[in-house]
Amino acid sequence: MRTPGIFIFGMVLAPCGWILELTSTVAPAWRTINNIPGESSDLVLQQGLWDICRTFTSSRDIQCNQQDTQYFSAQIIQIARGLMLSSLILNIIAIGVAAVGVRCWTENPHWTVAGIGGLLIFISGVLTIIPVAWYTHIMTSIFSASTDVRVGYCLVLGFIGGIMEVLGGLVMSIGLCRRCGGRKRDERPRAFAVKSTRDPSPPHRVTVPSISSISGSSISSILSIVSGYSLNIILDL
Repeated sequence: MRTPGIFIFGMVLAPCGWILELTSTVAPAWRTINNIPGESSDLVLQQGLWDICRTFTSSRDIQCNQQDTQYFSAQIIQIARGLMLSSLILNIIAIGVAAVGVRCWTENPHWTVAGIGGLLIFISGVLTIIPVAWYTHIMTSIFSASTDVRVGYCLVLGFIGGIMEVLGGLVMSIGLCRRCGGRKRDERPRAFAVKSTRDPSPPHRVTVPSISSISGSSISSILSIVSGYSLNIILDL
């Protein structure tokens, strides 16, 4: 049996979303700060969840492991760390559960297990979108050395990865409705033809004699019998 299309769709989007989500989590580019007072004009400060890097557009030099206690102590940073890590771990578990349910190596998938895996993938995507959207909303209000604050590429990757997981998980969770209509999606009524073990007997032919086949002597004898019988009846009367 071919693997259902909804499972192929989910099993492709989930790992792709996880890779984008991982990149968004570890890369130090959730926002960039430009035109910092007292610094070189080509200095760009890239801030992420775990690290801060100083880059120079003229020389492309990168200096990471920068310290900023005010930035890392912000509430959104602590919450985003927890949610992003939870999403990464949950997505790995969800992909494993979904793979067991899809069971490409067997004839029929296990719709319930695959649907549960899809639901977990959906939750993982939601856990990614929440901190990314929240950070984007309050990005300019977080402590910054400059007012020129721009969106980093990690937020874009986080949005794309989260949406991919949400879509893939939502489609796979349709497997939970496999019994709609009173039967499984992979089951169809089958008609079995019952073949007789014995060959049918040939039809019997019944020969009906025709009037033309009766001989003339037979007709004469029949008429004589009928005439004699009629004469006896008349004499008795």
